[in-house]
Amino acid sequence: MKWLLYPFLFSFLRLSPQVGEKSGQPLAVVPNIDLARYCGTWYEIARLPNRFQNECVSDVTATYTLLDDGEIQVVNRCRKQDGEINGVEGRARRKSLDEPNSKLKVRFAPAFLSFLPFVWGDYWIIDLAPDYSYVVVGEPGRKYLWILARSTAMSEDTYQAILARLSGQGYDTSMLMRTRHGG
Repeated sequence: MKWLLYPFLFSFLRLSPQVGEKSGQPLAVVPNIDLARYCGTWYEIARLPNRFQNECVSDVTATYTLLDDGEIQVVNRCRKQDGEINGVEGRARRKSLDEPNSKLKVRFAPAFLSFLPFVWGDYWIIDLAPDYSYVVVGEPGRKYLWILARSTAMSEDTYQAILARLSGQGYDTSMLMRTRHGG
């Protein structure tokens, strides 16, 4: 239950200064994505440590479903230390029609709070394999980062190439945590 509250706290953390924006280096995003193709289940390969995933020790997944209204249902799951699977459901939507559709906003707060701008956090797709086999999601402050793939494993060559591109985007990749899968 406690894990379900962390995404709500994430919304408030978005009020903190944005490291990358202060450095003057804007975060580049993928120019365009096919949202229908993007949807489905992704397996977390690595992430920057964050408070709302502290209890997640393995088997982290994100499942996206395109809804009729154009928003995306988000279901995040992970295995806790005691073996229990926890999950949280949220919504994602395009940040603005004036920006690439790879700049999304996500909320895990209750729907009745969706009118509040601070419950929506940045969810920017900054790297995507041409075949949609992996994706990298971040935000302009470079405080949050996830490397996801369509399977539970990724080749070391692919992973290292992603890390090199992330370093070029101003991310400190030395803090990345690899995610275990398989219980």
